[in-house]
Amino acid sequence: MPRFHWHQLPSAARSAVEARTGAVGRVLPVRAGSVADMTAILHTERGEVFCKAVRETHRLAWLHRREAGLNPHLPAFAPRLRWHVEAVGWILLGFDKAPGRHLDVTPGSPDLPRLAGTLTAMAGIRAPRPPVRIQPATTRWAGYLTSDVVDGDTLVHTDMNTANFLVDPMSIAVVDWAMPCRGAAWIDTALMVVRLIRAGHTPEEAEKWAASVPAWRNSPPKAVTAFAGACAVRGEEWAERSPAPHFRELADAGHDWARFRRQQ
Repeated sequence: MPRFHWHQLPSAARSAVEARTGAVGRVLPVRAGSVADMTAILHTERGEVFCKAVRETHRLAWLHRREAGLNPHLPAFAPRLRWHVEAVGWILLGFDKAPGRHLDVTPGSPDLPRLAGTLTAMAGIRAPRPPVRIQPATTRWAGYLTSDVVDGDTLVHTDMNTANFLVDPMSIAVVDWAMPCRGAAWIDTALMVVRLIRAGHTPEEAEKWAASVPAWRNSPPKAVTAFAGACAVRGEEWAERSPAPHFRELADAGHDWARFRRQQ
């Protein structure tokens, strides 16, 4: 959860932002889905903007610079970066405010068919090349999988937190591209399978839903089985390191999926 409110940021940092936006009026803190020190919707003279801010000394500050560099290469359903400000030891990013509510992936949710369409579109996005820096999936999952399992040229989001999908009547916006990698086109759908199992689907039901995504239908079964096992192992490691309940829930979902795959 963010630790700072907008008004607790140094005045010089806020002034640097207001040089881009005009005066900031109402500020609505955003509590979900970010490792930033401050996240909020800013109501400014030039419209609403989603702002995330992090101190340069934060251990994950580099993620924010990487997200800023990647943004021009993202698809239309990712909010545009309006500005990137660095001032008095703070990194601040301002994005178009995406409308909508958080994604619902519980059984029977009307969001599920639309989510499959979004993941289908995401699976068709090629990862940008240097000088844009994108970690290979083979590096991300090194030690858990052999490189041939996850290798590919797709831009993979990797963070399937439902708070990163904002649903409105017309579209689904995909936000928070801070942890992407270059890899196999089916990876995001596979990671969403774990989220569906956590939300109450059986592994069989989750995979039946995933089959509506072409990249999943065309994925090598042995690779997916190996990936499910890796999700269980990584999930268990994260659950052991963190007391947050959702890590244990995701680990359990990963184990359920891995057992299902082994029985096929």
